Amino acid sequence: MPTTRHTLGSRERIKSRKRMEQLFREGRALQVPPLRASYILLEEPVLQFGVGVGTRHFKKAVDRNRIKRLLREAYRLQKQPLQEALQKTNRGLALFVMYTGRELPDYHRVYEKMTYVLAQLHQQFHEIR
Repeated sequence: MPTTRHTLGSRERIKSRKRMEQLFREGRALQVPPLRASYILLEEPVLQFGVGVGTRHFKKAVDRNRIKRLLREAYRLQKQPLQEALQKTNRGLALFVMYTGRELPDYHRVYEKMTYVLAQLHQQFHEIR
């Protein structure tokens, strides 16, 4: 029985400033409080992901880093169906998720909201295709 490795490698992270600018300039947004997801379809077959938390509500870096860690973990465990759908069509997707809430979340809430975001993206991807 083959096991699936749930990883989030360096190739899967958005690191390019150009890609970030393109994402926010040309991309579409999806609001699922307390998350806001910006995404753009790409021609190259890659699924890239990034996270962000504002300093307005979370002054301490420790809090921001914890929320980012929770977001990355929830995404990492649930990205497989979206990744498979993108591979079938040889397309790519850049996704950036921002936490817009005012209080520190627990993991279950982040996981639930990320599930909803990825399901919406999967559905919209099928409509665009």
